[in-house]
Amino acid sequence: MFNETLSTYTPNPQPAEPTSNFSHAFLWKITLSESWRLFAAAIFLVSVPVFFQAPLVRQFPLLSLALTGCLVWLGWRLLSNSSTHLWGDLLLGFTGSWLAGSIYWGWLRWEPVLHLPVEAICLPVALWCISRRRLQVGSWFYLGSLLGTAITDIYFYLVDLIPHWRQIMQVDPALALPIFQSATKQVQTPWGIGWALVLLVVLLVAGVAPLRSKQLHWWAFGGAVLSTILVDSLFWFAASAA
Repeated sequence: MFNETLSTYTPNPQPAEPTSNFSHAFLWKITLSESWRLFAAAIFLVSVPVFFQAPLVRQFPLLSLALTGCLVWLGWRLLSNSSTHLWGDLLLGFTGSWLAGSIYWGWLRWEPVLHLPVEAICLPVALWCISRRRLQVGSWFYLGSLLGTAITDIYFYLVDLIPHWRQIMQVDPALALPIFQSATKQVQTPWGIGWALVLLVVLLVAGVAPLRSKQLHWWAFGGAVLSTILVDSLFWFAASAA
């Protein structure tokens, strides 16, 4: 009787729920931290190089173009290491934007109509990578940067700032102040302010909505889109101060 009871007795399993919950919480914190680092890096890669590449490409366009090769090399080196794979992925996406910027601002900046087509020069590559599930972070970063560029260009067309763009690119920078002042007055009209608010909402929705995802490539996309607001705001304050 005792032996039968002992043989059929099964001890209560140790509760695994707290450990499981702890593991999930720990992993979520790591993912969240990585997401925010990627988000900050995306903003940096859109914002800071705008002010570094712009003067560089104006004076030394061939040097700016040659740096594209250095960025590709560094990106692949980072990509080959498991600990830096994410940053290599992001850097390769940024390289597409750098290449387009070098080509346009180096040799074609006098024609605004060509701006968006040149900026989209790597779009087929990005779409191919996304369809193959390769370089997701860099590809979505590039798309986010391209979307921000497209919305900014749309604003220039809507507010009729394209003539000012052409004039600024054709005159000496020291003589561009009156053109900046004329463009600023046009932006400050009800039409200019109204469209600025509409497109600001579009950028905010397109940039914030992806941050609800746990997938890192959406954070790269959101950071690139939202950084457009920062860059455009800095240009606006600089033009107003002038």
